[in-house]
Amino acid sequence: MARVKPRLRDGTAEMAHRAAVLLQSGVAPNAVWGLLPGPLPERVAARIAAGVPVTEALSTEGEAWRELAAAWAVAMSVGAPLADTLRAFANALHDAGQTLDDIEVALAEPAGTARLMLWLPAAGLVLGLALGFDSIRVLFTDPRGLVCLIAGLALIVGARLWTRMLVNRARPRSGLPGVRAELFAVALSGGVSIDRARALVAHALPGEDDGDDVEEVLSLSRRVGVPAVELLRAASAGQRRAARVKGRADAARLSTRLLLPLGVCTLPAFLLLGVAPLLLAVLAGTGLVLP
Repeated sequence: MARVKPRLRDGTAEMAHRAAVLLQSGVAPNAVWGLLPGPLPERVAARIAAGVPVTEALSTEGEAWRELAAAWAVAMSVGAPLADTLRAFANALHDAGQTLDDIEVALAEPAGTARLMLWLPAAGLVLGLALGFDSIRVLFTDPRGLVCLIAGLALIVGARLWTRMLVNRARPRSGLPGVRAELFAVALSGGVSIDRARALVAHALPGEDDGDDVEEVLSLSRRVGVPAVELLRAASAGQRRAARVKGRADAARLSTRLLLPLGVCTLPAFLLLGVAPLLLAVLAGTGLVLP
């Protein structure tokens, strides 16, 4: 899964929980989404009314909704209680959303500081003008100033791209951690075999990469003879906790990593755009260097 800005704050957890309550009160599955408020459920209900299957109507709204559609599809295939499935999935989404909030808060300070430091070269240029030196004229008319201008701008662009890359790499991956274990638990709660559950999960949500953890839980369940459903849900919750710890650790390390573009790009750009034109202007004013 690619690292992107988190998208779990679009109300998926709240909508899933409301849908679970409606289903538990006896509302038909196809009619649930038409009773929920908001433009997104309205779009889903319109697709369903047009004959689009529920899972397809849900999966077009984004990654979290694609995972919700997978849980819906697995529950319907095995006959698992749909309301309980949506409620468990809503709790998992809410937990993941809290993790993303924690990580975003931890990232805010180092990322904001890095963005502020990118204005340091411009601040140096303004300082030179405030002191009465025509640094801008030096940058655009003096050949040495032009070299400083081009090199400084290139360093600023490099610092911006480097900083953005570091911040994006510190963000958590998209998607719900432990979603495959959660779907396996849904499938097995319907009473199907492990092989059947594996096929259903692979079809509903292909491409997930936490299969080793799921297989380890299933192997443990077979060895000790205990039901795998609770073990799988515990494994899913454990993966979400691990994602929270990793996200906080990556955010903490970001402050140190951001020193690299600061030292390699931003500070040299400050010297080229703020200090060098000032020195050239001073020397030109004293007649030591031709303007």
